[in-house]
Amino acid sequence: MIRAFRLVIVRELTVAFRRWSDLVLPLVFFVIVCTLFPLAVGQNAKTLQQIGPGAIWVAALLATLLSLNALFREDFEDGSLEQLALSSEPLGLLLLGKTIAHWLVTELPLIIVAPVLALGFGMPASGVTGLMLTLLVGTPALSLIGSVGAALTAGLRGASDLLALLLLPLTVPVLIFGARAAALAAEGHSIAGPLYLLGGITVLALTLTPFATSAAVRVSLD
Repeated sequence: MIRAFRLVIVRELTVAFRRWSDLVLPLVFFVIVCTLFPLAVGQNAKTLQQIGPGAIWVAALLATLLSLNALFREDFEDGSLEQLALSSEPLGLLLLGKTIAHWLVTELPLIIVAPVLALGFGMPASGVTGLMLTLLVGTPALSLIGSVGAALTAGLRGASDLLALLLLPLTVPVLIFGARAAALAAEGHSIAGPLYLLGGITVLALTLTPFATSAAVRVSLD
């Protein structure tokens, strides 16, 4: 079981790095959105510091939605998803491996680039550290929740709009607590409260979404 889980992650990472254009697109989108906010708002340092955490979190959420449409679509089209469903290994575990690989190639680069973009909003060093921590804790929940919607829409044409409509209401709590914790860090306050809530959402998503994603995949295959 563990070997199959590991092989799924390795396969997904290998395929992702071969299709480097799909790998770079969410990161480029994230950088562009975060760059446009300071250009639109102006050079008022206080205003930039206030909107910085929320703007970066919104950009991370949109970049995640942009990448989720392809999470299961190609596997559905070439029959790989059906082979996973017919495997003797637990389908939820295999799909969790695909979701973890998605986080590694999509969300982790955003976290690495975020400190550079935060400097454009004039965020202090403590705020940058808090921002990275909130993204590290919260973005796995975005991928996990998104995997359920991606599984439901895997067999639909032009499903990107429907996927966004399905996932935006579900990801709002992650956005609220993540942006709030990052804003508190930028102001020099403790982020323990919203960070614990954000971690709780991620743990809950890690517990429940593999089963929901597995059921959604079977619905799409039927």
